[in-house]
Amino acid sequence: MSQNKIPTSKVARASQFVATGAKIGLNYARHYANKMVTGEADTSTLNQRNARDIYQTLSTLKGSALKMAQMLATDKNLLPTEYFDAFRQSQYKAPALSGPLITQVFRKSLGVTPQACFDFFDMEATNAASIGQVHRAEKDGKPLAVKIQYPGIAESIVSDLRLVKPFAVRLLDLNESEIRPYFEEVEAKLLEEADYVLELKQSMAISQACQHLPGLVFPIYYPAFSGSRVLTMDWLEGTTLTEWVQGTHDQETRNQIGQWLWDFYDFQMHQLRQVHADPHPGNFLVTPDGKLGVLDFGCVKTVPQDFYEAYFSMLDPNNLLSDEVMEHTLTGLGILLPTSGKEEKAYFISSFRHLLELLRQPFDQETFDFGDAAFFTALNDLGERLAKDPRSRSYGAARGSRHIIYVNKTYFGLFNMLHLIGAKVSAGKVMVG
Repeated sequence: MSQNKIPTSKVARASQFVATGAKIGLNYARHYANKMVTGEADTSTLNQRNARDIYQTLSTLKGSALKMAQMLATDKNLLPTEYFDAFRQSQYKAPALSGPLITQVFRKSLGVTPQACFDFFDMEATNAASIGQVHRAEKDGKPLAVKIQYPGIAESIVSDLRLVKPFAVRLLDLNESEIRPYFEEVEAKLLEEADYVLELKQSMAISQACQHLPGLVFPIYYPAFSGSRVLTMDWLEGTTLTEWVQGTHDQETRNQIGQWLWDFYDFQMHQLRQVHADPHPGNFLVTPDGKLGVLDFGCVKTVPQDFYEAYFSMLDPNNLLSDEVMEHTLTGLGILLPTSGKEEKAYFISSFRHLLELLRQPFDQETFDFGDAAFFTALNDLGERLAKDPRSRSYGAARGSRHIIYVNKTYFGLFNMLHLIGAKVSAGKVMVG
């Protein structure tokens, strides 16, 4: 079903959050009333109701509010299962804009209607996500993909994040001061993601820089048919990874797709220091001739050199063995603080050593099987244990440089996609310095 209206004013959007808060309050009231009557507390049902109500609001508002749900759904350890399952819909399923709203965006961005701009324009969206939706079009016989940003999204980002912050603080069980630097980082990236002029520039630059990598296909972008809220590129035929992995493919094919995907991220991170930071299956497709198509450069993270060196130095096994080096590195990354005492330092050094011993496994083997469920089970179990460790909470749960958010998001997304594909990949060695 298409969406005929998106609340754009601060008052209208705030009202949606207030109404949702009221629904959540009612859900809690029902929960505790049932507990008084039966003596039992069904936390799962409470979480399901709250997650459903929050997601319905976010999918109506779209924009940064819905994007936050998408980000939270990249890590199973961040949220209760019921919230993770509900928010995961934001990666691939959201109500699309109706025809009048589509025309409104075109007139404001390009000064013409879609029909005046293209020889053919399909008013039915092929995909609708958090910031915009994609339509098929045609010009001079060339099939095109046209991305249209939802009305009012760019203008509402800052105010939306202020409204959604209390929900995030409660879900993550953090205090506002701990989460503030990370919200500032998310805000900066979302403002960039809503800037289609910047996305056009990034898309063209990174596509050109990665042209030499085997197996990859990038669309050509068209500045003449793009603007502040409209972005036009070639239509790439193919099947998104979300759908492709449902088919039957031999191991060699899975390995090849996975290797191309790994090499793409490896080159961006270690050569460009800029990386496609929204790695989920909907942003990649397999073309009819078996190549890997890369879509959507809206979210690109530039990695500062000092952060890059500290982050990847932890993959050196010699550094993992040295408490002194670990302390220095974790301090540089903002995990350890100038006020950290001896016990606190020992706790974080030990915790990160265990975590990094797992995370570096792909780099220690000639080929690594990302389809191995035991590896991901071990990662999830360790993450859950660390998240629930009372010592972590007592030291303050939110730690680390703001740059960690999108770099971790990139690698978590990449690892999860390779697991989904079931690929065996040669990761190679990371040389820093």
